[in-house]
Amino acid sequence: MDTNRKKNLKVLWKLTRPHTLTASFVPVLIGTAAARFYNHINIWLFLAMLFSCLFIQIATNLFNEYYDFKRGLDTADSVGIGGAIVREGMKPKTVLNLAILCYAIAIIFGFYICMASSWWLALIGVIGMAIGYLYTGGPLPIAYTPFGELFAGVCMGSMFILISFFIQTGYVNQQSILLSIPIAILVGAINLANNIRDIEEDTLGGRKTLAILIGRKNAIYVLGVAFALAYLWILLLVVMNIVSPWTCFVFLSLPIPVKAIKGFVGGGVGIKMITAMKSTAQTNTFFGLLLAIGLFIGQ
Repeated sequence: MDTNRKKNLKVLWKLTRPHTLTASFVPVLIGTAAARFYNHINIWLFLAMLFSCLFIQIATNLFNEYYDFKRGLDTADSVGIGGAIVREGMKPKTVLNLAILCYAIAIIFGFYICMASSWWLALIGVIGMAIGYLYTGGPLPIAYTPFGELFAGVCMGSMFILISFFIQTGYVNQQSILLSIPIAILVGAINLANNIRDIEEDTLGGRKTLAILIGRKNAIYVLGVAFALAYLWILLLVVMNIVSPWTCFVFLSLPIPVKAIKGFVGGGVGIKMITAMKSTAQTNTFFGLLLAIGLFIGQ
């Protein structure tokens, strides 16, 4: 493989923002694990849901890359893993076309899911893709408002779990809804961590994110509360006998969010925050994987 091709593949991989993709994988895994208690798991539906969600998220990340450039938010000095257009010389139209291609692939998987379950999911899928585009596209991007964490958490956390559960069982129950809440919180936390890191650049770019409105110190405090709430929520579900005590495996991941908060508190600004931001994504990953393991063992 020649050097240019290796470089292009590396840039494309970075464009997907791989450390954020667990925000799609984890909810699908949890929804499927919860469904296992009620029905036999259809592995093909699981895989279709997984890849559909992944491509929707990758498309959202690509739209983010494109519109951050168009609005002048990304520069060669920007901190983070974005900026393939301004730093790597990738054509904006190429990034936009890749995002559209990812949506097309997601639709193919979604078509199979609807054929095997319910066509009402097509409407939910269209709404989800519209939100993915409107996160940074459109006249009033969601990312420029204080509601980014809410939309990310509900759409990529709760909804991914509930749809994954529904396509395996044909319904949604109390347990699946309650299990979706801590994951929604942690997916929103990934968004919040990103906004804490980018608070200076986002302010210059005209964004009004939650982190900007409440300030860096308070945003870190909110992030810490979000972590605590996610863990305590699982403990509450165990106490109420809604889930198995095996789900307390999630507490094995507790050092990771602690590391994230310490990183934000003592990490300074800019590039020094990247490790803390990645620790936030890792919290979602390991919390979700351990929760799924606990659900499988407990059933």
